[in-house]
Amino acid sequence: MLERIFENGLWNSRFIILLAVIFGLIGAILLFVVASFDVFETAKFVINTYITNSHPEHFHEEVVGGIIGAVDLYLIGVVMIIFSFGLYELFISDIDPAKDKDGCENQLLAVHSLDQLKDKISKVIVMVLVVGFFQKVGLATYSGALDLLYLALSITAVSVGLYFLSKVGKSH
Repeated sequence: MLERIFENGLWNSRFIILLAVIFGLIGAILLFVVASFDVFETAKFVINTYITNSHPEHFHEEVVGGIIGAVDLYLIGVVMIIFSFGLYELFISDIDPAKDKDGCENQLLAVHSLDQLKDKISKVIVMVLVVGFFQKVGLATYSGALDLLYLALSITAVSVGLYFLSKVGKSH
């Protein structure tokens, strides 16, 4: 009897995961809202620039930086959504609305193990890092040929890394 009560309590303790799920979704929503405001502010800046006909010195870099910064926040929001969906499916229950009328699940957010959740999240995190890298590259100043060589080598390294990342988890 005592064993059964303990095991039921232990099994039901998995519902503490709901805190991570709920607050992960709240975090995702907040990131989407902040990123959307960033895009809105960038749009206002562009419209103001053309209306007043005052073209700032680094106008294009600022616009691209604002948009890429928003993309970065959107991607982190996606990480939070994948995290929330994955934890819920792993510890609580399958998400029934994510299945089609035949009962087949949507593979975009389907998670069946912690390794699968880790792989999905890590791929999006790498994309966040790549986007952040290109945002920094776009705002950097280059003073000579050596700086441009470093830029080319760093872009090559990122490309090679993305190539190998795309091969992870795929079987031939």
